[in-house]
Amino acid sequence: MNHILQLHNIRKRYNPGTPVETEVLHGIDMVLAEAEFVSLTGPSGSGKSTLLNIIGLLERPTGELTIAGQRADQLDDAALTRLRGRTIGFVFQFHHLLPAFTALENVMLPSIIEHGQATAEAEAFGLELLDRVGLKGAEHKQPGELSGGMQQRVAIARALALQPRLILADEPTGNLDTVTADEVFALLREFNQDHGSACLIVTHDPRLAARCDRQIVLVDGQLTTPT
Repeated sequence: MNHILQLHNIRKRYNPGTPVETEVLHGIDMVLAEAEFVSLTGPSGSGKSTLLNIIGLLERPTGELTIAGQRADQLDDAALTRLRGRTIGFVFQFHHLLPAFTALENVMLPSIIEHGQATAEAEAFGLELLDRVGLKGAEHKQPGELSGGMQQRVAIARALALQPRLILADEPTGNLDTVTADEVFALLREFNQDHGSACLIVTHDPRLAARCDRQIVLVDGQLTTPT
């Protein structure tokens, strides 16, 4: 089985060497296979967001972190940025869309950043993604003209703009009603199955966690077995 993600003895300390030094992750070992769909659950303050930030190459830990066959913990900042842009798509609880941009422009943003300009191919794929998330006809609307669920759909389309091998979703349904949350979850599952993108989803919703291929539980900075 091929792994998109491997963590070995991952630790994270804040304020090291000071009287308020705090270790929030205590030797995490985990793997995520290609095309796997996994939930990450745990109580508030257990370190879920910190772990997701480390996997997303937004924070540096100690330990070994391998993504798409590359030892990310050995890369400099520029190489980390390239690896993140090519490999990882992010979906957050709050969509973080740019309010002055249209839905299509928001979806095209990763491609514009990657290639330095908007291309006809990126626009065509952006339109295809918006169609697939049920937003055909809304491509020229700005975020303020869309409902919360529609904005989250735009955010999912944006996360998939570069067809990442790994999607990281931090409470993507936490700000939505139950029906819309189910729809957003189903969209992530659909792209996981159609594109083969692995997904790691942080959620407080046990219903959604139970529908994943596997559940990972983080408690007090350590992984535990679900009960």
